[in-house]
Amino acid sequence: MKDAFGAPQSLLVLGGTSEIALATARRLIARRTRTVWLAGRPSPELDAAAVSLRELRTGQDEVTVHTVPFDALDPAAHEETLGKVFAEGDVDMVLLAFGVLGDQGRDEAAPLDAVRVAQTNYTGAVSAGLTCANALRAQGHGALVVLSSVAAERTRRANFIYGSSKAGLDAFAQGLGDALHGSGVHVMIVRPGFVRTRMTARLAEAPMATTPEAVAHAIEQGLWRRSETVWVPGRLRLVMAAVRHLPRPLFRRLPL
Repeated sequence: MKDAFGAPQSLLVLGGTSEIALATARRLIARRTRTVWLAGRPSPELDAAAVSLRELRTGQDEVTVHTVPFDALDPAAHEETLGKVFAEGDVDMVLLAFGVLGDQGRDEAAPLDAVRVAQTNYTGAVSAGLTCANALRAQGHGALVVLSSVAAERTRRANFIYGSSKAGLDAFAQGLGDALHGSGVHVMIVRPGFVRTRMTARLAEAPMATTPEAVAHAIEQGLWRRSETVWVPGRLRLVMAAVRHLPRPLFRRLPL
């Protein structure tokens, strides 16, 4: 259960090596979170992420961190794998943070690569999201935080495969939030702009670029406010409101 200050005491991260997710976990651990499950493909990176969180403590409190084998591309295993986590006790917050950017040029020429992006970012998220949502609804409380993207608002020529997969995820999360309204489960969608991470290191930096730590701070604030949608940075909301309504002939001319 959340403590008297509203902070989650237990956290399940889907995408356990995500820089945004780990920055969020560190912020929550600095508050009250004491149990963390990092779900991801078994790897040295996942083990190292778990070690880095175990080394954190507040006062004399230890942090318990578990790793959970999880593959977005294996939805048939999601119910069993994630069910084991919820069988250990209530989970206060689930952070759905996995995803791949893909390579637009390569993926256009290789449709199976494009399908892999869509299956990871959308199909895998639908399976894992519903599995966790059902478990949260059964326990009667909790938060499901879905890491979407500003790219979901309007797909661009330069990354429409990734953007369309995030648009699907975003729409799914909105509908799921409506379905869970009144159940005690809070669904929050996070739409960051360009975030400086390993995934975007090969790309030219976009205006209003942000950091994993800034996104983590926005997530923490959004949880406290029980926001349904969080933009990072916040001014992107106004920018995208204008971009979303641009006529397509004009939108095509923009250097996006």
